[in-house]
Amino acid sequence: MALATEAHEISDIAFGFMGSKALFAAIELGIFDHLAAGALTAEELGEQAGVHTQRALTLLTALAGLGLVDVSEGRFANSPAAASFLVKGQRYDFSDYLQLQVGQQMYGLMDQLVPALKDELPEDAVGSYADWFSDPEEARLYSDSQHAGSLGPARALARRVDLGNARRMLDVGGGTGAFSITFCRTFPNLQSTIVDFPNVAAVGREKIAEARLEERIRYVEADATGLPDWPDDQDVVLMSYLLSGVPGEDHAAMFAAAERALKPGGRIFVHDFIVEGSRRGPHLTALWQLQHTAFTPRAASLDAEGLADRLEKTGFTEVEVAPMIPEMTMLAEARKAA
Repeated sequence: MALATEAHEISDIAFGFMGSKALFAAIELGIFDHLAAGALTAEELGEQAGVHTQRALTLLTALAGLGLVDVSEGRFANSPAAASFLVKGQRYDFSDYLQLQVGQQMYGLMDQLVPALKDELPEDAVGSYADWFSDPEEARLYSDSQHAGSLGPARALARRVDLGNARRMLDVGGGTGAFSITFCRTFPNLQSTIVDFPNVAAVGREKIAEARLEERIRYVEADATGLPDWPDDQDVVLMSYLLSGVPGEDHAAMFAAAERALKPGGRIFVHDFIVEGSRRGPHLTALWQLQHTAFTPRAASLDAEGLADRLEKTGFTEVEVAPMIPEMTMLAEARKAA
C-alpha cells in the first residue's frame, strides 16, 4: 500500500469504525435484502425496514459514500459487491459472519488491544481461543457465523486443489466443518477427522448431520496445540484460519505433528492471514493479525517467506505460498517426503 501523504488519509483510518458500524447496522436492518428486488427511495426503504425516512436517508447516504449502494434520482440500489455478498440466500453471502462474529464479538474485543500489546490483560479478559470457546454460547455464536464465512473460501480451495486420490484428511482446528463438508462433497472418496474444542464440535456435529455426512466426518475433541499425537495415516492435513490464532512458539511442534500424521507423499495445506515477506501488506491481512493480538496476544504474525522456511525446516518439500482470498489470505502447500 502507498504511504499516506494527506490528512484525509489519516481521517479515513480514524473514522473507519463509523463505516464498520454503518455496515453492521445495514445488515441487521436488512437494507441489502430489501434492495435486492430493485432500487428504492429512502421513504420506501424506511417503511420496509422500520426506520424513519430521515434516518434511513442518513444511513443510505453513508452507505453510498462507502460504495455499498448506488444512488440515482433519489433511488438507492445495491452495489455489485453488496448484491453478491450481503444479500441473504446468495451463494457467497457472508453477512451473518460480518454482523455476528466481526460486529458482535471481535469488534468489542479490540478494546483489549493496548493491554494485550503491553502484556497487561486483566485476569478476566479473553486471552485465547480456549478461553473464548469455554463459554458454549460464545462458541456457538462464533461457530455459526464462522461457518457461513468459511463456505466461500472452502469452495474456492476445493476448486483449486485436486484431492481425488485422497482418502483421509485431518482438518486441524476445522471448526464446524465448512472445509470438511465442502471437500467431502467435492471428493466422494474422502473422509475427514476434525480436531477442535468440545463446544465447537457440538455445533459442528449439527452442521455435519444437516449435510448427511456423519459417516464420513468425525471429531476429536481437543485443543490441537495440546494434542501430542494426531490421528495418523493421513493423505492430507489442513490448517485453515488456525496458525494466526495460535502462540508462535507452538508452530514448530504443530508442523512436526502434521508431518508425523501424514503418509509419505501426503500433502499439507495452510490457509491463513499471511502477509508478504516485505511486511508492507496486504493491509487487510495485517489488520486481521493485529485483531488476533487483542485476544490471543501470544499469536505470531505470519509472513509468506517465514512460513515457507518453517515448512522446509520441518522436512516438507515442494513448498509453495500464494494468494488465496485476494488481499486477505494466502495458501501454503507442501508435501511430506516420499
